[in-house]
Amino acid sequence: MTFCPTGFSPNIFYDLQNIWCYEFMRNAFETGTIIAIIAGVTGYFVVLRRSAFVAHAFSEIGFAGASGAILLGIEPIAGLLAGSLLGGLTIAALGRRATNRDTQIGIVLAFTLGLGLLFISLYKSFATAAISILFGEILGISTSDVDLTLVAGAGILIAVGFLYRPLLFASLDEDVAEAKGMPMLFLGTSFMLVVAVAVSFAVQVTGVLLIFSLMVTPAATAQYLSRRPGTAIALSVGIALMATWAGLFVGFYTIYPVSFFITAIAFSLYILVRLARYGIRPKMATQVSKRK
Repeated sequence: MTFCPTGFSPNIFYDLQNIWCYEFMRNAFETGTIIAIIAGVTGYFVVLRRSAFVAHAFSEIGFAGASGAILLGIEPIAGLLAGSLLGGLTIAALGRRATNRDTQIGIVLAFTLGLGLLFISLYKSFATAAISILFGEILGISTSDVDLTLVAGAGILIAVGFLYRPLLFASLDEDVAEAKGMPMLFLGTSFMLVVAVAVSFAVQVTGVLLIFSLMVTPAATAQYLSRRPGTAIALSVGIALMATWAGLFVGFYTIYPVSFFITAIAFSLYILVRLARYGIRPKMATQVSKRK
């Protein structure tokens, strides 16, 4: 029988030993790590393409699918994934260019939210699974969920690697990319599907309502730190990992939701970087004026 120490102490190694003693925390850290990596990578392109609304929309569209799956007695993650993929295909078909999709996303989002409400109202039992989808339930992830997330994460990273160069070019300047004859519809649709899958699994950590904390906030913070794509992606992944690990660590020793801590940490880092950036700009302007 394994002895598990209890209680928080000033010794971080003792505290980590405490956390890793429990299988549900090991599963949470493993899944959180995988999701933070894929959220950091895909989130960079989401922010670069000014498609933050897409990540939020996919999460709520997926909620309708998950609600339907619960009603039918199917695993919620299957319905979430199916709903997100179908929503991604629909949005990509309605709008060819990333910068002109807000209206299409809003239309699809409004319809699917209505569907989700209908499915939940038809479900007679207490929909605990639906609530966990809304707010995230990373501490309830099983070993099979970890394996599924690992397979999905590997697939997402392979897809992003395949699309990286043309997607980066198209994201930086859609007009030039289209003029050069790049397959904009294929790139847009492929990226939508990648984001749909990434969002479906990220929901396990932060939930539908807090998806921005991993999908958008780390990438937005990274873009203030570096304009180089490779560096910005690495920073985005690093910030997402730090927020996830720190959120799990703090959440284990408190009674409050882990998703709140992940969101709060990611948001705090974003604010700190913005404040630091604004503090540096006046100094640089003063130095330039003195040289003149």
